Amino acid sequence: MLTSNWPNAIAHVDADCFYASCEQLRRPDLKGQPICVLSSQDACVVAKTYDAKAAGITTGMPVWEARKLLPKASYLSADFRYYGQISDKLFSILRRYSPVVEEYSIDEGFMEMNGLRSLYRKPYQAIADEIRATIQQEVAVTVSVGISVTRTLAKMASEYNKPNGTTIVAGRRIHDFLGHVSVRDIPGIGGNRQALLNKFAIHTAADFADMPEREIKRLLGKAGTDLWHELNGTPIYKVETEVRLPKSVARTASMGEVTQDRQIIHAHLLNHAMRLSKELITKRLSARQLTVFLTLKSFDKQAVTSELPYASADYFLLASEAGRALDRLYDPNQRYRACGLIAGDIAVRQSGSFDLFQMAEQQQEEKHLRLLETLHAVNHKHGDNMLSICGARQKRRPRGKMRRFVYPVMECV
Repeated sequence: MLTSNWPNAIAHVDADCFYASCEQLRRPDLKGQPICVLSSQDACVVAKTYDAKAAGITTGMPVWEARKLLPKASYLSADFRYYGQISDKLFSILRRYSPVVEEYSIDEGFMEMNGLRSLYRKPYQAIADEIRATIQQEVAVTVSVGISVTRTLAKMASEYNKPNGTTIVAGRRIHDFLGHVSVRDIPGIGGNRQALLNKFAIHTAADFADMPEREIKRLLGKAGTDLWHELNGTPIYKVETEVRLPKSVARTASMGEVTQDRQIIHAHLLNHAMRLSKELITKRLSARQLTVFLTLKSFDKQAVTSELPYASADYFLLASEAGRALDRLYDPNQRYRACGLIAGDIAVRQSGSFDLFQMAEQQQEEKHLRLLETLHAVNHKHGDNMLSICGARQKRRPRGKMRRFVYPVMECV
């Protein structure tokens, strides 16, 4: 363990129930009420307030099950574009305090704190409390802040005093702090690894840190030893200001049946396009390339890759390209079992910084995104498919066919 308090200082800032807090921000009537934010298909819970969690609702729980547990909660479709706007405001405040800020996700980030005590002539506790107060005043959401000597310890610290709390873990306090944290709550451990570690009498994070490094390596490999060093106060993971982009983002699935019906295949591709668009918007990404593939009954794959005219997350553009690819790939003599879309050439989705050649396309995309938000809001209030895209209607399945998916099979008319 460390013999000095601050050889290094990193803060982890984590918004409390971020999606639900954003909904309460634009719907003040929801303040103090349990809220569940739903996935793109309104099929499962992706975020919830603390009172909904206390009622037994968990992330990933099917919405029908959640409604049984808490029928009086507000169940809202996710609006990731709106959440992204609130996130931008939050991170702009963090950058006022430190030039080195990592946007780890839409609702959490890391900050380098070295030198800030001297700059602001305040202890870390006061700086963290000021950051929390500023965000609450200007953005109207609450955050929890953890500060320690490594990223892992800072993240564990921010979780320790939620919601709207500050936890400072100086070098000499590390072991005492870890003694109050379950080994399961070490980032990256989870239930399966917890069960393994429990067999070796490792129940707390302090037990983990006290183990010989060679034993941790034998049990968990290099990832485990990296965590071991972090918990013992040696930084392994830096604050990364460069955005680490995925090489691709995919949305694929079996169709639940083997079919020759082009309309059914097209319906699945449109659904994948909607899911892919939402994923890109959520992560504030755009794509310049789209691959569409079909899987034959024989499991052979056929694919077409096209370059998009501009970097986009627009459902309408993705759906249009998917339709053109289907025209090229579809063979009425073949039977198909799966299909999917893969977005490539991924970049950070920009806002307000386009050249003149992209301006018209970007303005059109913004209109499309606003239209999609309205569509989802109406469907959430009045029922799925009250409104649909391109005059789509539900396509009836033959009698006796079981529906595997919660979304309807659609066709454009």
